[in-house]
Amino acid sequence: MSSSPTPDSCPVDHSTPSARDACPVDHTARSTWARFLSSAPGDPVFPLSEERETSSIPKAADGNWVYPSEAQFFKAMARKNHDPQPADMKSIVPIHNAVNERAWAEILKWEAGRGGEACGGVKLVNFKGKPTQKSPKAQFNMLLGYAAPFDRHDWVVDRCGTKLRYIIDFYTGHNSKGDNLSFYLDVRPALDSWEGIKMRLQSMWP
Repeated sequence: MSSSPTPDSCPVDHSTPSARDACPVDHTARSTWARFLSSAPGDPVFPLSEERETSSIPKAADGNWVYPSEAQFFKAMARKNHDPQPADMKSIVPIHNAVNERAWAEILKWEAGRGGEACGGVKLVNFKGKPTQKSPKAQFNMLLGYAAPFDRHDWVVDRCGTKLRYIIDFYTGHNSKGDNLSFYLDVRPALDSWEGIKMRLQSMWP
């Protein structure tokens, strides 16, 4: 697991030189995310906002994680030589934030009723992006012919002193109308602790 990120970074570490500009999407998969972007050649260039949105995800110390601004996001992509377009930031930053919020909401579903409320709720301790490392479940599903996830994150939460790792596999699909991409997140406790094993077994017999 990587070292703890800086207090104002977004809740995914891709081991970039500056965790403050980190993004929860591995940009080797940028072609997938680019399908959400609306800019095209000839579009006007908009000034990039420096404003940052505070997430609903509590930090292990105090306060909540803060997402990168449009300007920070743009700089991070430019540093990785992904030829970002300023106008794209108006679309991709809200997607970035929404995906993280959905991931946290799924973790909270797993954590509901497991004692975290006794200390003010579970908190996100650290995180790691693993876009090139397929989880065992994803590998098994791929053997069965299912599509591979385009990204993976590992998030470690603190439940009143108990650390628990969650695996998040990201998949793309289409909405009910079939005309827009949507995301499916497979979020579950890792099987590297007795607590994680117990939670996974209990989910099989509700």
